[in-house]
Amino acid sequence: MAKGSALRKPANDTSSDEFAALLDESLGGSTSFEGQVVKGRVIRIANDFVTIDVGLKSEGRVALREFANGGTGAPEVKEGDTVDIFVDRMENKEGEAVLSRDKARREEAWTVLEKAFTDQERVMGTIFGRVKGGFTVDLSGAVAFLPGSQVDVRPVRDVGPLMGQAQQFAILKMDRRRGNIVVSRRAVMEETRAEDRTRLMGALSEGQVLDGVVKNITDYGAFVDLGGVDGLLHVTDIAWKRINHPSEALTIGQQVKVQVVRFNPETQRISLGMKQLMSDPWDGAGAKYPVNLKLKGRVTNITDYGAFVELEPGVEGLVHVSEMSWTKKNVHPGKIVSTSQEVEVMVLDVDMSKRRISLGLKQCMANPWESFAEQFPAGTELEGEVRNITEFGLFVGLPGDIDGMVHLSDLSWDKAGEEAIRDFKKGDQVKVKVLDVDMDKERISLGIKQLANDPFEAVGVVAKKGDVVTVIVAGIQDNGIEVTVQDGIPGFIRKTELSRDRSEQRPDRYAIGDKLDAKITNIDKASRRVVLSVKARELDEEKKAMADFGSSDSGASLGDILGAALKKKAEAGDEK
Repeated sequence: MAKGSALRKPANDTSSDEFAALLDESLGGSTSFEGQVVKGRVIRIANDFVTIDVGLKSEGRVALREFANGGTGAPEVKEGDTVDIFVDRMENKEGEAVLSRDKARREEAWTVLEKAFTDQERVMGTIFGRVKGGFTVDLSGAVAFLPGSQVDVRPVRDVGPLMGQAQQFAILKMDRRRGNIVVSRRAVMEETRAEDRTRLMGALSEGQVLDGVVKNITDYGAFVDLGGVDGLLHVTDIAWKRINHPSEALTIGQQVKVQVVRFNPETQRISLGMKQLMSDPWDGAGAKYPVNLKLKGRVTNITDYGAFVELEPGVEGLVHVSEMSWTKKNVHPGKIVSTSQEVEVMVLDVDMSKRRISLGLKQCMANPWESFAEQFPAGTELEGEVRNITEFGLFVGLPGDIDGMVHLSDLSWDKAGEEAIRDFKKGDQVKVKVLDVDMDKERISLGIKQLANDPFEAVGVVAKKGDVVTVIVAGIQDNGIEVTVQDGIPGFIRKTELSRDRSEQRPDRYAIGDKLDAKITNIDKASRRVVLSVKARELDEEKKAMADFGSSDSGASLGDILGAALKKKAEAGDEK
């Protein structure tokens, strides 16, 4: 507006002179208006503008919206009001004063905020925007920065509910020259929580029941806000039943009722429990689950040493790996059962003091050793596969997915066990005879040599002690020779028994395969060996010759007697 226009105040305007005096008083006699907050009087309100006289050559106009409370709602101004206004410039190119109510309000706010900052007092503000690294806060006209880390005592995922809500803040730092203010909502909350914590700790006691809010969930439990102080709700205290992770039963922000289980005033650690407010399912479990009872349950957890089976919510029993299968030994429980599988189990033992129930899975199945003993009693002949070969025998697969063992001593009648086992290899199909079934030790004894008659037993029938038999040399040793008698029965002739003539008592005189006649002097059943003697046979022949052809006393020499006997024997042979 040009100078001399209708907005210029008249020279004889008494009220204007009075207002000028008031303005001069507010400025303290300063002649510079620019950049200061002064008193102004509202002259008129029209066309969304408020015309204000601040005692200058011309009035200024301010947008009506700047008089709205917080920039929203209905403007709070009327004609004749005296208001604080900020003089941006004395006049613009149109001759008007450039005024601002927002800047005046901001200056007022800065003055109040500086006092609050000095006195370390809290201030009211409203979060209204989001910027990089945090949020903007309106402090009654002054804009402050709220870092993301200062919003709450814990990270906040959603700030939406806090936006537009009037709340208290603490001023961390401020620089009026740069127009910077940093505030914290977290500091106010920590102070409040400290007060609440002190008050709560003074009244806290074990067994007390409180209401809380789940603030955080970890692998081992949940932290519950009790109103200024947090307590730990361990995963084992959430419910009587097994919970693998707290998130299965709780969510962040959930309202819960908890009991103080333990409270340490020195460390101010609080342990909470939820299951303590519920009935204990173990009460009466001893009578409810007697030994040998069969029932169904659900597998809840599998470990290296067994599987836990839930019998009812809050009551679990352990099936040890040794009680899971009759036949599967040294197998991980996870290969026998799976989580959530429904299984039939038998109660083996109940220890109420330790809250433990021992269960058996295999006891609900047929015992394969009992079934085998009924179907295949001792003496039954079977065929099976050689599953394993050890230093003490063969393991042979049998019906019912069980194994029986053929000991080294039961492999062969005529071979040593170490030698006989070399005739077998893993995977061979072999015929066996059931010798014994020990159900308590879960052992089945088998035999292979028992499939045939013991050839040694025939020795007493075909030949007996004192008989002269033809043997075949099987081995040469320093102390004698090994021979076979009838059907491969082993025998032995000691060195001193090879001849009545000492010079002929040499094992090296013989070769393997040679045949000779010898007298059976002993049948040793313990060592399963026939003891023979050539010397005894020769002495018997000598005695017989002496009896048949005379004695040396009649004048005949021993050579003559034996010569006659040999001649007679040869003639008898020719006649045949």
